Amino acid sequence: MSKARRYAEQTKTFIKDYTEGADVDQFRRLFDRDVPDAYKVLARDRDDEEPKGHVARWLYRDKVVFLGLSYKLSPTRRLIFAASLFLALLGVISGDAAIETERFSFSLDFSPILFLVSIAGLVLVLSMELVDRIRIRDELEVARQLQSDLLPDQVPAIAGYHVAHSYRTANTIGGDYYDLLPTPDGRIAVVIGDASGHGMAAGLLMAIANATLKTAIDLDPSPRAVVALLNRALFRTGDRRSFMTLFYGLLDTATGGLEYVCAGHPFPLLRRAGGRIEELGSGQLPLGMRPELELEAHITRLEDGDLLVLFSDGLPEAIGKRGEAFGFDRIRTLLGGIGSPQTVHDRILMAFDQHVGGESLTDDLTLLVMTRSLLPPPPPIPPDEEE
Repeated sequence: MSKARRYAEQTKTFIKDYTEGADVDQFRRLFDRDVPDAYKVLARDRDDEEPKGHVARWLYRDKVVFLGLSYKLSPTRRLIFAASLFLALLGVISGDAAIETERFSFSLDFSPILFLVSIAGLVLVLSMELVDRIRIRDELEVARQLQSDLLPDQVPAIAGYHVAHSYRTANTIGGDYYDLLPTPDGRIAVVIGDASGHGMAAGLLMAIANATLKTAIDLDPSPRAVVALLNRALFRTGDRRSFMTLFYGLLDTATGGLEYVCAGHPFPLLRRAGGRIEELGSGQLPLGMRPELELEAHITRLEDGDLLVLFSDGLPEAIGKRGEAFGFDRIRTLLGGIGSPQTVHDRILMAFDQHVGGESLTDDLTLLVMTRSLLPPPPPIPPDEEE
């Protein structure tokens, strides 16, 4: 292969790798959503109103972007950023410098030099910011992995029950929590919660709740005792903007009895074998808002063929392409069809994906579907009868 052809192939491969993943929808999303969101972040600390005129508004927004970007940088990088922009402006308005004598003449156009210096300064600032971002991303990845270890990869096998579950985060770190935890007396604690906020703050609150919850279950697994202890721990940990919604149920697997407390969480839905749907919960405050809460425990029973669906508010509150929420009524409708927990779980998520239309999540999404089935599994087919 000739050098020219080899270089052409290498160039083609580089361009393909460099542009991989970019498409028209991403460019459209960049200008339709990402740019306005970036401006909101830069302008969120300002309390003055935008001018009414077009020119005045344009100048105002330029100032907001410049100051917003500048004050997000360290002082040294801020000065390099401002100097680079100033040199670029000089490059636009500067002209030639000429020296003439009897023996020689010399002229120099400063514009390209000033532009090169300004580009070099901006690239330097961008490089430093990207390095910081990479370091933060690496730390977030470690935190994400630690958080992932707190969530169940596989739920414990429960005789007479079948479970399907999934978890999606809107950010690298999420605030949703769920688990099925065996208690010292042989029952199963069914837990789903949602820490306030997003990102690292919600993840830290979730981690605290996870550790406290497991300790509380070892001390006394009853719903009121567990939720009361968790509430006190969360109240002492954060400010009043740090709270957590929680559904905690204690399941007697032999009888199907379920004692539960629902503290500010979306009510789980219990579809009876006959098709009737019940909501499990009553209006109570989330945990961590007051030192003591008046907790009300309820009791129900899962009968043969009943289906229990638990979810975080990222499911019903998800906004679709037309601006409408996914809604509780849609979840109820999706529970109307027959099928195993995995089938119902997949049907809900498929409808969810169609609803949001490929948009990024704005809130964490947790879904757990459980059913009670007293029918024994079919016996294995003997090898001589498989044919």
